[in-house]
Amino acid sequence: MGEKIKEINAGDFEKEVLKAEFAVLDFYSTECPPCEALAAKYDALSLLYGDDIKFFKIFRQGNKELAQKLEVSGSPTLLFYKNGKITGEKLTGGIKRSDIIKNLENLIPFDKAKAIRDRTKPFETKCSVAILGGGPAGLTAGLYLGQAHIDTIIIDPALPGGYMATTHQVSNYPGFIEPQPGYMLAHYMGEQAKSAGVNLRVAVDVTSVDLDKKEIVVDGIETIRADKIIVATGSSPRPLGVTGEKEYRGNGISYCATCDAKYFEGKDVVVIGGGNSAIEESLFIAKFAKSITIVHQFAELQANKEAQKKAFAEKKITFMFEHEPRVFKRHGNMDMEVEVEELKTGLRKNLRTNGIFIFAGFLPNISMFPDKFKLDKWGYIETDSDMRTSVKDVYASGDIRTKAYRQITTAVADGTIAAIAISKELG
Repeated sequence: MGEKIKEINAGDFEKEVLKAEFAVLDFYSTECPPCEALAAKYDALSLLYGDDIKFFKIFRQGNKELAQKLEVSGSPTLLFYKNGKITGEKLTGGIKRSDIIKNLENLIPFDKAKAIRDRTKPFETKCSVAILGGGPAGLTAGLYLGQAHIDTIIIDPALPGGYMATTHQVSNYPGFIEPQPGYMLAHYMGEQAKSAGVNLRVAVDVTSVDLDKKEIVVDGIETIRADKIIVATGSSPRPLGVTGEKEYRGNGISYCATCDAKYFEGKDVVVIGGGNSAIEESLFIAKFAKSITIVHQFAELQANKEAQKKAFAEKKITFMFEHEPRVFKRHGNMDMEVEVEELKTGLRKNLRTNGIFIFAGFLPNISMFPDKFKLDKWGYIETDSDMRTSVKDVYASGDIRTKAYRQITTAVADGTIAAIAISKELG
């Protein structure tokens, strides 16, 4: 813990935090990956802002009554105080440096904030391999490289795990008899990579990437220079492009059951899709919702047979085959409506519901690499059998690359191959 940070407990709260002119308080937990990700940023910023703002830490589980009083339910959570009153944003989870700075600068006068910015010095870090993306492909590559004693840094705008971390249960990952929560697999993989000596830069802003120079700028301040780069940025849920989808995303329309199913306790839900994600996540939603209507464009589901069997046996789930959504609408604060078209007849009907989940496949996350790679016709990066791309000393692994099947296990395999290939090259 930095010299400008003071650890307190609930008994110190009033005299330390509430009596300070400007203060920031970090509610942390032990064995908490997001807390570990925040710690280095918090320490560094305390050195910059600590003469003007008081920095505090408090153990959340040991001070539950105060946490509940302040409506702090997760770790880490940052609260900002001005003359004893909470101000600015409540930051929680994967907290980025840029968001902390914005709230710190809102506490102090403009001239002081500018002076601190002016004396903030960029710095460089050298490593052998930089991995862009901390999903299963990136974490596995990091594990193998770390065990080979190759200096490796994993960089991710979010927390370790990628899309896997938001998956309710993973039932087909080798080595686990019982289905595993996606976030726990992410935790295991991340901890294993760290134990192998891999350095992580997570919940960061990737300011720029220069694949030719092998330079990655993080948080606008750290330039990471590598000999080789592995691109493992994965993919993101594919939007349907249906009228109303963009307007109601996050406000009636969701792409993540693990994130949002809990908000639909005893309510009606519509799910768009019929693949593995749609069916497996519908089974999770069924733990909360009163009813689920699955709208699917084909006459049969595309999910694996085991998932199909469970879905057909779930009394809360009904199906509308050979239908597609055409318009999403909102009614008041709670209700949604989807207009669907029967593909055989062209007839349209309206489904009134409380919420809509969309699981319609994925798109590769390549926006930070415009016109750099040779891509297939779907926009995925083409590689050779060792995961090399068309850019010298740049590899691609996981869902970002051309492949027949996109699964956690195939991402892990890609990361393994890229790491072994690089290990041989670097000697």
